[in-house]
Amino acid sequence: MTEQLRILITGFGPFPGAPSNPTMPLVRRLAELRRPALADVEISSHIFHVTYATVDRELPQLIAERRPQALLMFGLAGRTSYLRIETRARNAVTTTFPDADRHIARKGVIMPGAHPMSFGPHMTRLLRAARATGIDARPSRDAGSYLCNYLSWRAIEATQSEGGPRLAAFIHIPPLPRAGTALPLGSPRITLEALVEAGEAMLMQLVKLARRKA
Repeated sequence: MTEQLRILITGFGPFPGAPSNPTMPLVRRLAELRRPALADVEISSHIFHVTYATVDRELPQLIAERRPQALLMFGLAGRTSYLRIETRARNAVTTTFPDADRHIARKGVIMPGAHPMSFGPHMTRLLRAARATGIDARPSRDAGSYLCNYLSWRAIEATQSEGGPRLAAFIHIPPLPRAGTALPLGSPRITLEALVEAGEAMLMQLVKLARRKA
């Protein structure tokens, strides 16, 4: 028998400036999906507290305990109105914006002297899968310098380690419209349902890619 495919889907909790993080309901909905194509796939989920220490502690634990072959990670891009498919992680950490525990990083890099790290060519396939649902999805080479970028860096590191996941992907989602609030004229209105549909399409594509690497 072949080993069961395991996918870990992650999001983030609230952080300074974002008291409500839409990655939480998105990750929950994706983890609850029941589809014939996922019948032999074990999907688990996790929400990270938005601190560097949490990522450093919990990501290795999750990989060791759940042994996922692929990671599908989501984060909030508060000033973006479309889906951002991140293609790499930058060697950068903000030294001005605190994490959820009000900790401010002292160094502006993750690893001195290191170059940016790429997720890999599979991100192009995830981009196409998302766009096929009709959502506005675009590639991005800049995941910022906050926890989303930091988790991306650590996840790519994990894919390069023995026993780590074979694939990792990070997706930035826009804020969801709140009841009673108006968006600027002409702005796209991306709903949770649209995010779930696009997320499912990317998940299905990641499952196919992970199976090929099995």
